Amino acid sequence: MELASYSDFAVRLVNTEEPARGKDSLTSVEAVRELFGASRQAARRATDSDVTRFRSVRGRLRAVFAAADAGEETHAVDLLNSLLLEFPVSPQISGHDFRDDDGRPKWHMHLADHPSNATAGYAAIAAMGLAIHLTEHGVDRLGLCEAAPCRNAYLDTSTNRSRRYCSDRCATRANVAAYRARKRLETERAQSTGRTAENAQETSASTER
Repeated sequence: MELASYSDFAVRLVNTEEPARGKDSLTSVEAVRELFGASRQAARRATDSDVTRFRSVRGRLRAVFAAADAGEETHAVDLLNSLLLEFPVSPQISGHDFRDDDGRPKWHMHLADHPSNATAGYAAIAAMGLAIHLTEHGVDRLGLCEAAPCRNAYLDTSTNRSRRYCSDRCATRANVAAYRARKRLETERAQSTGRTAENAQETSASTER
């Protein structure tokens, strides 16, 4: 696994909450374990106490995305650095599950699971993955969905740095809303123009009389 792909851990955790909608799916140890995906061994270490700890890390990761989304690059980096200091990673060379044509391991860097608890392990991986993504692609590649009230986190991997929404669904909803707003404005302007013309005609008629 490439280290940059660990940044998805940060996105998954942040998006367990939708503050504007009052929704939070991170309410049980089972929900915590699901965040690990294929990392079954790390997930098994999760306990009920990790729910609260995961929520704390989630808030700090969202703050990184929010700062980046607001163009506050230095603040975003400072917030991420504080996570990296608190949750250090344990890198190691791994060749599991990857073999070349001759059956030899394809060695690559891997982030080992932190032994202390599930939260520390997940936070270390998420923070390091996000840090690699940030330094390789830029702070402006981290964002929060512009489709209100969504505000889900996303990583912009577009070639022209044009991503503004977390999903096609949100992009479509935003485009439809913008279209409807334009049509309402056009209708209001047309009605206003019509009323102005009518008033002008009434004034002219009154003057003639």
